[in-house]
Amino acid sequence: MNQPHPTPSRSPGRPTAGPQGTRLFSAEELRQLASEAETASNGRASPHDPVLEGVSTGLKGRRHSLRSGRQTVGRRSDNDIVIDDLSVSASHAWIINQHGHYLIMNTLSTNGTFVNDKRVHEAVLKHGDRIRLGQAEFVFRTRERGLPTPSLLSYLAAGLMAAIALGVLIWQLAK
Repeated sequence: MNQPHPTPSRSPGRPTAGPQGTRLFSAEELRQLASEAETASNGRASPHDPVLEGVSTGLKGRRHSLRSGRQTVGRRSDNDIVIDDLSVSASHAWIINQHGHYLIMNTLSTNGTFVNDKRVHEAVLKHGDRIRLGQAEFVFRTRERGLPTPSLLSYLAAGLMAAIALGVLIWQLAK
C-alpha cells in the first residue's frame, strides 16, 4: 500500500507554491522525501526490480532500487542515485535498463567505473557483480541471498504445470 508522504516542515515566510500552484521544495526537502520513499519500498531484489547494495564503509547495507530507463549516478544532488563520497564524480555513471538487461556506463568520471575490479566504459550487469565508482562499492543484486536461482524456480514451476496438465489429460481420457 502506498502511504502518502508527510510534507516536510517549512520555514516561515517561504512560499509553498509557485504562481501556477506548482509546489516548491528545497534540495534538502527533496532529499528527505526521496529517502522516505526509498525506505517505504520493500527494497527486495528480483530480476524485474534489481538493487544496488552498498558494501563499502558508509554505504554498507544501503540499497538503491533500479527502475526502467536511464538513471544517473553521482555526487551531485540532481542525480537519480546520489552517492555522498568525494571520490565519486558529480555525474559519475548511468545505469540503463535495455530490454531487461542492466548496463552501467561511465560518464567521463575522474576516478573511473569498475565492474568486478575491471575498469569499464560500459558493461552489462549480472547478479553478484561488484561495482566500484571511485571508492564507493556496491553489489548488483537480482535476487536475495539464500533464495534459489530464478532458472531453478522456472524449471520447478514448468514441471509442476506439466504434471498438472498430464493429470488433467489422463483424467479426461479415463472418463
